[in-house]
Amino acid sequence: MTEVLLLAGTRKGLFIGRRRGGGPWEFDGPHFNAQAVYAVAVDRRGPAPRLLVGGDSSHWGPSVFTSDDLGATWQEPAVPAVKFPQDTGASLERVWQLHPAGPEAPDVVYAGTEPAALFRSADRGESFELVRPLWEHPSRKDWQPGGGGEGLHTVITHPADADTVTVAVSAAGVFRTTDGGASWAPSNSGVSAVFLPDPNPEFGQCVHKIAQDAGDTRRLYLQNHWGVYRSDDGGRKWTDIGSGLPSDFGFAVVAHPHRPDTAYVFPLNADSDRVPAEHRCRVFRTRDAGANWEPLAAGLPSGDHYGTVLRDALCTDDADPAGIYFGNRNGELYASADDGDSWQLLASHLPDVLCVRAAVIGQ
Repeated sequence: MTEVLLLAGTRKGLFIGRRRGGGPWEFDGPHFNAQAVYAVAVDRRGPAPRLLVGGDSSHWGPSVFTSDDLGATWQEPAVPAVKFPQDTGASLERVWQLHPAGPEAPDVVYAGTEPAALFRSADRGESFELVRPLWEHPSRKDWQPGGGGEGLHTVITHPADADTVTVAVSAAGVFRTTDGGASWAPSNSGVSAVFLPDPNPEFGQCVHKIAQDAGDTRRLYLQNHWGVYRSDDGGRKWTDIGSGLPSDFGFAVVAHPHRPDTAYVFPLNADSDRVPAEHRCRVFRTRDAGANWEPLAAGLPSGDHYGTVLRDALCTDDADPAGIYFGNRNGELYASADDGDSWQLLASHLPDVLCVRAAVIGQ
């Protein structure tokens, strides 16, 4: 029987939803009560799915937890899994991203943090090491925090080349390695930084999220702090594809898991007015790599709406047709089982939804 797992990290804990076959959704939680959960991941590469959670306790600080029984029990290492070496003079403020690498690196998990850094695990997330070449990049001294802090919030790994990794930092932009992290180069050509004196710098863009196309690993989609972009060469150059959207400001972008040229965004009014564009709850989809966009709103609230969707609060599963999911700062959680054509409300009155991840875990 097909089973879909949905993780929703919120300002006050993690909620886990499960749907078996075509039955109803069942939720439990909160796990990690009163902890802000900014990062969640489902790693299906081992003998059993492993859940990874970046929790942030106001008393104990940030930590990474794992579960190999779908959340029935959780493990936390005796020493911090993610910790800055003493010589860096830095301390961990938050884990923004947990990303299992591709099949070419079966035990590797990456963590993106604040202060902006990349950590690499070779034991499925039980311990991590700082990727020093990025931490020591010559441009780092000029990186500036975004409105939410200086965080490395996005990690994309090439499914067939373990040495190619792309990351995004607020507000330093996109950086890319093709040699397993030994060297890194800014990859922001064409991405605007409207808030800087030079709107087209080599780095310093406030990139909000990146997604990789299902049909061409060189094709990437980028939601910027103003601007929606596409790259056809792995991030070396970017082209504006925001025309046709009610606003090109927003936080989230995801790609369809199977259909090439298909991606989704959730536009917001403006950086100074961070509510749904035109006060309408709509996901926008492109099926031609950004040449055209269509609103998807069937089943979503039709009146004025103010639920902001954050950068990791929009995701897909890998079913076909795909499940599309998003949560917002109103504490609402929505799902589509038909590529976004129609929607249903799964949960409401949750704490602020910070991140969502979904995966098919059974057949």
